[in-house]
Amino acid sequence: MSKLLLLDMDGTLIDSNGIWKDVDVRFLERRGIEYSKAYYEGVAHTIFPLAAKFTKEFCSLEESCEEIMQEWMELAKGLYSTVSIKAGVREYLQQCRTEGKRMALVTSSVPEHCYTAMQHLALTDYFESITFAQELGLEKKDPAIWLAVAEQHSVAPEDCTVFDDSLSACKGAKNAGMRIIGVYDSFFAADEEAMRSLCDEYIRSFEELLNA
Repeated sequence: MSKLLLLDMDGTLIDSNGIWKDVDVRFLERRGIEYSKAYYEGVAHTIFPLAAKFTKEFCSLEESCEEIMQEWMELAKGLYSTVSIKAGVREYLQQCRTEGKRMALVTSSVPEHCYTAMQHLALTDYFESITFAQELGLEKKDPAIWLAVAEQHSVAPEDCTVFDDSLSACKGAKNAGMRIIGVYDSFFAADEEAMRSLCDEYIRSFEELLNA
């Protein structure tokens, strides 16, 4: 049995991936640039500074990375205060708490957005800690971030179970020696087959885990 559950936020616990597609489309439209798969692949599931660096180079922008990030923050302002929780999540977190399971959040989200969503949905108290990939300067595809979180909680990597909707994040956690439960999100449905092949378990909804 896992001693520590590590859960992602965007697209795993909350239905927020659509926020960032809308932000990206609006950001690019302002510059007469079409949203594309190539752009999506460059910014999806990465931390803000690296996404801004990619955007600056990919779009040949004069703005600094800091200005790009500030514009993104303005475009996303307020949206995390109305975001919805995914089906079965609250019930599953409550079930885990009742069973005495330890839980921690590991997210690529900007701290301001994360805290807004967690407070709006009253989820903060379920977690021992929140680790922000951005603050560590690591992407979740890097095993180092998962190993750092395990060490922080004095738990061996093999005693951790990770819940994430990102294929790259799941690969990173898998390479860290952790057990992986892949979580379906409609924005990344194209990755489902690869996720099922990689993950120890794959769910389309947390409802599948209730009383399991």
